[in-house]
Amino acid sequence: MTNLTSHSIGWIGTGRMGFPMVEHLAKKGARVAVYNRTRAKAEPLTRSGAKLVDGPRALAGHDIVFTMVTADKDLTAVTSGADGVLSDRERAPKILIDCSTVSEETSAWVRDAAQKRGTAMLAAPVSGNGKVVKAGLMSFAVSGPRAAFDEAKPYMDAMGRGAVYVGDGELARIVKICHNVLLGIVAQAMAEVTVLAEQSGVSRHAWLGFLNNSVVGSMFSRYKSPAYVNLDFAPTFTPVYLRKDLELGLAAARKVGTVMPLTAQTRELVQGLIGRGFSEQDFATLLVQAAEMSGLKLKPENAEVDDGLSAAP
Repeated sequence: MTNLTSHSIGWIGTGRMGFPMVEHLAKKGARVAVYNRTRAKAEPLTRSGAKLVDGPRALAGHDIVFTMVTADKDLTAVTSGADGVLSDRERAPKILIDCSTVSEETSAWVRDAAQKRGTAMLAAPVSGNGKVVKAGLMSFAVSGPRAAFDEAKPYMDAMGRGAVYVGDGELARIVKICHNVLLGIVAQAMAEVTVLAEQSGVSRHAWLGFLNNSVVGSMFSRYKSPAYVNLDFAPTFTPVYLRKDLELGLAAARKVGTVMPLTAQTRELVQGLIGRGFSEQDFATLLVQAAEMSGLKLKPENAEVDDGLSAAP
């Protein structure tokens, strides 16, 4: 196993994604200090060996600092804000790694602020939700200085299936936006064909069991299947967040002249989902909307469904 004690690690943000990411690092021996806006939510990480600090600035002396926050304004606050990790006049991290899903503009602004402090910044958005991260199946797309990537890669590899270097600057942001746009389109397509199967007399668990073992099945279709079959819509990623990413994709498309009719239509369907009051549930509720539009009333099938995550390390 790679030695994970060579660097001191700082971490900002322990929500659904950040918490299990830190847990993987700490359990594998990394020296991790953590800040979370709501301290109580991060306290259980001390059982895995992580230490808690009172603010982002307290992490300025660490070699590598990861950020995993919700939105653009949160990233600017925890990096270049009054108590940000870049606000200490004497110290700054050697490498700043942002794993949040934010706009290219905000990421570039933070990158510039980091460079002024002598800090190399990597944009490192991730693939997977909290369950996938906990199962050790997440992956990173990373852009920025290649030397910084090579130095930090063992820590990213320790959290999941590894990190892929995609180039300079903000290219990883485009990779993540493309990823999440596809996520929305696939979820809508799954919803439509699942409704078609059920209205034609096929149970959802039988249809999805076949799909997941077919050439078009995927890790995504498998770990979403329990929600589609048993109508458990506990949130892993809400329609509000999905709408944001679809809009980021459409904005990026306008910038370079890419035509994306499926993305535009999916954005409208997700907006309709939010308008129906599904903003706080999982975006798998696209299935409910697709069923209602076809006059189908769904019922939980209460069937055991393999989500593909339980056997993960």
